[in-house]
Amino acid sequence: MARKVLENAPIPIQIKLSLLWASLMSLYIYNDYLVLYMPGMIEMMSVGSLGPLGDVTDLKMVLVAIVMATPASMVFLSSILPASLSRSLNLILGPIYLVMACLTLIGSPAFYKLIVGFQIIAISLIFWLALRWPKHTAET
Repeated sequence: MARKVLENAPIPIQIKLSLLWASLMSLYIYNDYLVLYMPGMIEMMSVGSLGPLGDVTDLKMVLVAIVMATPASMVFLSSILPASLSRSLNLILGPIYLVMACLTLIGSPAFYKLIVGFQIIAISLIFWLALRWPKHTAET
């Protein structure tokens, strides 16, 4: 009698990338939430300080919004954009977000570094998958 084995259905690369961006966003949100429990954080926020970025300004808030909206948008964009554009965006944004993640490690508490470690893994996988995006021969 043949033994039944669970099927591993292939997952399109676009879906893998979307899931990685969604995971990255979840890690951002959890880290931002947990950091609120650090002594003095809420007080610092209530006086309009962005910590190492200094005082809150409209420009800084717009830049922070762009930094956070980009990966949130990539959850959707990675799955709907043409393959060449999606691949290019993932290859460009991956290293940018990797550098930003590494910069947040400086002077961070242990829990923060742990979650950033997972972020670095997710970002590295995004770049690696985009780099190894499967190609096929186009018919003419």
